[in-house]
Formats: sequence, C-alpha cells, structure tokens
Amino acid sequence: MSKFKILTLGALLASSFSVVHAADGPWSLGAAALVTPNPYKGDQDRVYPVPMVGYEGDSFYLRGLNAGYYLWNDKTDKLSITAYYSPLFFRAKDSDSKSMRQLDNRKATLMAGLSYVHYTDYGFLRTVLAGDTLDNSNGVTWDTAWLYRYNSDRLTLTPGIGITWSSENQNEYYYGVSKKESLRSGLDSYDPDDSWSPYVELSVNYKLTDSWNVFGMGRYIRLTDEVTNSPMIDKEWTGVLMTGVTYSF
Repeated sequence: MSKFKILTLGALLASSFSVVHAADGPWSLGAAALVTPNPYKGDQDRVYPVPMVGYEGDSFYLRGLNAGYYLWNDKTDKLSITAYYSPLFFRAKDSDSKSMRQLDNRKATLMAGLSYVHYTDYGFLRTVLAGDTLDNSNGVTWDTAWLYRYNSDRLTLTPGIGITWSSENQNEYYYGVSKKESLRSGLDSYDPDDSWSPYVELSVNYKLTDSWNVFGMGRYIRLTDEVTNSPMIDKEWTGVLMTGVTYSF
C-alpha cells in the first residue's frame, strides 16, 4: 500500500464498496488489482494488489482506506464524519529522472472532514470536503459528483461525472518547486494556485451468487493547468483502474 501514487484512491474505494454493499450483508472481504498512471516525471505506471475490507452499519462504515461515522443516515440523505488515507506521495530516490531525484519528498497523509450523499429518482449527489490532518500539506480538497445507478438482475452499473477542487496549499506541497529545490535540480521554481480538475468514473458490479461479487471501476481525471504546468508533471491526465472480487456476509 505504501507505493500508491494517486489522488483519488480513497474516494474510489468508497464508491466501489457502495456498489458492492447495495444489496449484500454488512461485512465484505476480498482482493483487487489496481493500475495507476503516475503523473510525476521519471516514474512508471504500476499494478498493485489491494485488500478489500468493508463494513456497512447504521452508524459506522469501513470501506477500505475510508471510514466514517454517520451524523444523519436515511434512504435519502447520508451525512457523515469521514477519514481516509490519501496515498499520493513522491519519493525522490525512486525516480529515474536525475533532476527529480534532487527534490524533496512529498508524504502521504490522513484526510478528514465531512461526506454527504443525497439520493433522488434521477441519480445521487456525492460530495466530500476534507483537510490534511498530519500537517504535511495543510491542504484542503473538495470532491463532488453526480452519479446514476442502473440495476439489471445481477448487474449494477454506476456512471458519474464530477470535479475535484484542491487548495493552494495542497497543490503547492505536491506539485510546487521551491527556490532551493530549483537550485539543486535545475527545474524551474513553481508556486501553483488552487485548482479544479474534472473527471468521469464508472463502477460495475456483478453478483455471481448471493455472497460473491466481481467488480471493476475506473476514473479518468483531466489535470488542471495548475498541475500540468508544474515541472514535476509530464501528463495531462491521471486516474485509476481497479478490478477484483469480494465475499459479503
């Protein structure tokens, strides 16, 4: 888990468990494979194993790297205090770029805040506002999306479209280059502002039996200019693709 380098794994795991738990028991166990395109220069895309552990209760939930406590929970509205591990990080020594190896490391962190979901006949709103709790970036992110769930016998499809706001502190920590780093590395110094990054996502779940499910999910994120203009970045997009199996009980 320590080598994940993506922005949205916590949110994506949460959405995956929402699909898996739509009609199953409160507990689930499983495993998945995760493919992540890395936006940093001098790194390679990788495939990682992901353990899947979930619990859905009236007051508390656990969804992989995401946990929460409900302040309000009914069929229409769900408001919760949430915390999740944000695994985006940069480790300079792992880069195959000489200039990138001269930069400071960026650490993963624990984000915490509020999550709200509102269900209608035409889909549902999902929004999460969270901030860094470990004094790494001192950043804040706000992720909001509109999704629609299609149910057909054993198959569930949940497409969605959304956008993520990242504060200036968040972008500066993960994509900025200080003057000291610039002198060491030869990269231009860079001080980004806050940003908005739109995305599309799709979750798919198929019930093999009453307890066994196979699933797949993906998110494509269009990176904003505040990110792509960083000398640390050489992609205009990022995302995640994951597939696996779970057993619910």
